[in-house]
Amino acid sequence: MRVACLISGGKDSLYACYVAMHYGWSIDALIAVKPKKISWMFHYENISLVPLIAETMGKKLLMKESEAEKENELEDLKELIQKAGVDGVISGAIASEYQRTRIEKICHEIGVKSFTPLWHKRQEDLLQDLIKAGFEVIITAVAAEGFGKDWLGRKIDEKCIEELLEIGKKYGINVAGEGGEFETLVIDCPLYRKKLRIIEAERKWDGSRGTYEVRKAELIEKDACKKF
Repeated sequence: MRVACLISGGKDSLYACYVAMHYGWSIDALIAVKPKKISWMFHYENISLVPLIAETMGKKLLMKESEAEKENELEDLKELIQKAGVDGVISGAIASEYQRTRIEKICHEIGVKSFTPLWHKRQEDLLQDLIKAGFEVIITAVAAEGFGKDWLGRKIDEKCIEELLEIGKKYGINVAGEGGEFETLVIDCPLYRKKLRIIEAERKWDGSRGTYEVRKAELIEKDACKKF
């Protein structure tokens, strides 16, 4: 079966791709929709880095800019899936019925199977598994009570997970950020041939929501990472 992965550069989409490849699936292409504004459906923060990620993964990328209107963005996604000419599509949905059902609807319309390998996975387990698998992930946006400017650009590690669990208990957030509480960027993982190095980034904070906007990045050899 020829499959494509919907990716955004965030942890869930790339980990879903990793799980699929780990179980022997061959990924024929990567698909990304680039919204012009914050979208209910697609990742917005640092989506411009996806071409670099496709390069380090050695995968063909199909990417399209979208006006991010609810109906149009679904048509944009459908167009990309059709162009990929695959039999199945892998997405990183964990608990969002909104995303999962819309992707399934599109796939049903064009006769393609939809796979969500992370669906209903326990949130804490997912974060722990990411670390164990060698994923290096940073937080690139926060938009919920319990988060402050200091979270922007922070690496997800054991201490970070402990604090996320505490915030979850206090404020009821989704620990993995599935409800939009935070967004992420995968700097390195087993899928990457080279690591993503951030050269220039800016933290933006309005008092309740913040973003970590990567202005400039490059790919470097993984052995060279120790020098920085």
